[in-house]
Amino acid sequence: MSEKRYVSSTDVARLAGVSQSAVSRTFTEGASVSEATREKVMAAARSLGYRPNFLPQALMSNRSRLVAVAVGAVTNPFYASVLEQFTAALQDAGQQVALIQVASDYAMDAVLDRIAGYRVDALVSALAVLSPDTARALSELRIPVVCFNGRIRAEWVSSVSLDNLAAGAEAADHLHQTGGRRFAFLSGPPGSPATKDRRTGFTRRLRTLRMGAPLLLSGDYSYESGLAAALRVTEADPRPDAVACANDLAALGLLDGLRRAGVRSPEDVLVLGYDNIGMDAWAPYELSSFDQNVPEMIRRTLRLILDGDAAEEARRGVLEKVPARLVARRTTARVGR
Repeated sequence: MSEKRYVSSTDVARLAGVSQSAVSRTFTEGASVSEATREKVMAAARSLGYRPNFLPQALMSNRSRLVAVAVGAVTNPFYASVLEQFTAALQDAGQQVALIQVASDYAMDAVLDRIAGYRVDALVSALAVLSPDTARALSELRIPVVCFNGRIRAEWVSSVSLDNLAAGAEAADHLHQTGGRRFAFLSGPPGSPATKDRRTGFTRRLRTLRMGAPLLLSGDYSYESGLAAALRVTEADPRPDAVACANDLAALGLLDGLRRAGVRSPEDVLVLGYDNIGMDAWAPYELSSFDQNVPEMIRRTLRLILDGDAAEEARRGVLEKVPARLVARRTTARVGR
């Protein structure tokens, strides 16, 4: 197979009858070049099908305009939506995305050399960074690193997170106000900081309301874990009449599992999720949920990685919290309880 030869700036310069540096200036934003030269260069580029190679510019300027985005499995619709919105926002800001898939924050060590090798300008992780060793390794990259829904802060490493403690407390208030008296909490993975804070906020507020401790149901954010939790709810004695779930995908599984067992929501069990994914509004579910205000989380993340005025904050690492917004739907509607 013959090797493909890309059209070079030298080819364009030869056809246009100008210097190679004139071609470079034509394709460099803000560079000085006469209108006549620009027209000749652009005509030659169109004729040859030339596209500028940004890699040499990245080497000379020490800026690649590449932002690495580390994700796990995107089977969760929430993270798929975050990735889509974040990619669009970066491209609108003139950046490009280098997608890095990792199994967990502990596996991130294995891809750090690859991230550094691409000379990315920043790293955004959709995974919470749990390991201090990983945080130290990320700091050593000496580029802005921002983690979604984590709590860790270190030099060069920041977190932008939902205020999960407050959301957990609000979940308890809402379920109590709409008639809940016997509570349960469906958790996510044991190591998830978001799950831990939501559960802590929920149980603390129930204690303040002089309600009993909630039945704790294990889960892993998956639809299947919600189905399994439904069996525990229906078999519990006394059966919970209000369940807060650590995320929506598990809450949808819980609703389907309850429905199969002949248990209705909201009539028999109130159900509340987190994430406000698109499926929540579907007629079979109408799931109440917390919206994580992803546009605001993205705005704050972009400020830390792209705004020169925030460079000092990005260097020392900050923790920013975004308030959640309750979206009440049918699954927590008061029905003459």
